[in-house]
Amino acid sequence: MDEALLRSLTPSVLGILVRRGADFAAAEDAVQDALVEAVRVWPADPPRDPKGWLVTVAWRRFLDTTRADAARRRREDLVDEEPAPGPTPAVDDTLQLYFLCAHPSLTPSSAVALTLRAVGGLTTRQIAQAYLVPEATMAQRISRAKRTVAGVRFDQPGDVATVLRVLYLVFNEGYGGDVDLAAEAIRLTRQLAAAFDHPEVAGLLALMLLHHARRDTRTAPDGSLVPLAEQDRGRWDTTMIAEGVEILQAALARDRLGEFQAQAAIAALHADAPTAAETDWVQILEWYDELTRLTDSPVVRLNRAVAVGEADGPRAGLAALAALDDSLPRHTAVAAYLHERDGNLTTAARLYAEAARKAPNLAERDHLTRQAARLNARRRP
Repeated sequence: MDEALLRSLTPSVLGILVRRGADFAAAEDAVQDALVEAVRVWPADPPRDPKGWLVTVAWRRFLDTTRADAARRRREDLVDEEPAPGPTPAVDDTLQLYFLCAHPSLTPSSAVALTLRAVGGLTTRQIAQAYLVPEATMAQRISRAKRTVAGVRFDQPGDVATVLRVLYLVFNEGYGGDVDLAAEAIRLTRQLAAAFDHPEVAGLLALMLLHHARRDTRTAPDGSLVPLAEQDRGRWDTTMIAEGVEILQAALARDRLGEFQAQAAIAALHADAPTAAETDWVQILEWYDELTRLTDSPVVRLNRAVAVGEADGPRAGLAALAALDDSLPRHTAVAAYLHERDGNLTTAARLYAEAARKAPNLAERDHLTRQAARLNARRRP
């Protein structure tokens, strides 16, 4: 069973059902039922037209559910025809679905959560981690969003800012998490940049390209994480970096600074440094100050503490870190790094081990465990 094929077809099938009159929550349930049926049937009897097969099965599921529910009988006139036989046109509905999920009836945070779950393919746990909230809280938020849009006609697309936020979170999960979504997020952001002449859209695209240019150096052959300072910069994709820098420079020239442009500027300074030692941390800290002003995000402040430690010394970084909530994800890992920079290996080793126990994924846990072991070995006589 080609799970990647099923994942790639899901947004388009969902979009077809929505355009034919299905409300979003019912359409999502019908598509999920069709996917389950595909897993059961396809290995023995693969269809000639996988997309058409999914549309037909999902549409029938939706019809069956609608007709069984008396409260939905009023919509039967909209859904009483089967899809036409034959191959289904290869139309990419994904970006359109992002806009439809950013519906005006939803708050921006609910719209983002719903889109990540229904279209982006992220789990509730992954979305909760991105928002720094418990998984149960995020599950309730997504359920409320589904109830809000149940029965709503999706003919009022949401705003670009919400779609940008979704794409940013999808990219981050694909870049640093369990699901490979980064390339898809870049593809959709390119489409968005072609449709909207806005500096923040360009800023997000530049940010994605600059980070994705390092993708081949982020892990070792054994799968272990390679920190930015230790990556082989000769293997970075210079063509992608050049494109990202060019897009960023054009966006910044418009003098309408936003958070994605500021993040891209930080990424560009890292990409511009021939070696880690030559990184312009003073400029990076200035951009973090701008980013803090724009977002006041605790995660930005955490990253800023690292920049302070590099630009002004580890003790200054620890002072900046002390002002932050120590329950922040990766707070303990940053503290360990800054204590190591300050020469306090005993404390750093203990904090690395503690951070490993809190790590959100196996690769990060293993990396932090190795850091603790490395320092413990250095302290032995």
